[in-house]
Amino acid sequence: MTKILIVEDEKDIARFMELELKYNGYEVTVANDGMHGLELALSEEYSLILLDLMLPEIDGMEICRRVREVKTTPIIMVTAKHSIEERVAGLDFGADDYLAKPFDMEELLARVRATLRRVETSPQQKDNALKCGNILMNLDAHEVMQDDKLVELTKTEFALLRLFLENVNRVQTRDDILKFVWGDTNFVEHQIIDVYIKHLRDKIGRETIQTVRGVGYIMKEQQLTQG
Repeated sequence: MTKILIVEDEKDIARFMELELKYNGYEVTVANDGMHGLELALSEEYSLILLDLMLPEIDGMEICRRVREVKTTPIIMVTAKHSIEERVAGLDFGADDYLAKPFDMEELLARVRATLRRVETSPQQKDNALKCGNILMNLDAHEVMQDDKLVELTKTEFALLRLFLENVNRVQTRDDILKFVWGDTNFVEHQIIDVYIKHLRDKIGRETIQTVRGVGYIMKEQQLTQG
């Protein structure tokens, strides 16, 4: 049975989530503070973690960071903060998705299903490296080198760069990017793509990813070679 951990200090919300998830066939464990949630997340094996951002003792960002140091358990961050910056921060800390409060239970269930589906259908790596111009991505080590120097990327930035490296000289639409990086086009605002494109350009060069107005973005091999 699919096991889900809920870390939520608002007990009414936690109970509501627990009942709905159990009704839909999931095995559910609930923690009402950050310390207990972190202990469970690290000591037990779960298929998915629903993690509130604002928690007593240890907040959701810190829990996400610590879990990501040792585990790849999918995490959906649940937050009352609606700014793009807060959501990007959660994704940068290793969350796989986010859900803004107040939320509809059908949306929560849809996100849970989508996240679990991405994990279950994730293809096995056949090649351990992607290369274009002066950029080398090692998929096994989860590292990126540019001109023989290590480039520090977040999980989301790594996935975004991988998409472009696998599709050099081909335009990627916003929907292409959303589907590859986040697995869905319905729950993530397009503005988040702009934020991550900027972050990636800042780290690997402004000209590495070009904007195709009205269409999307492209990485050109010639441009990388010249750069």
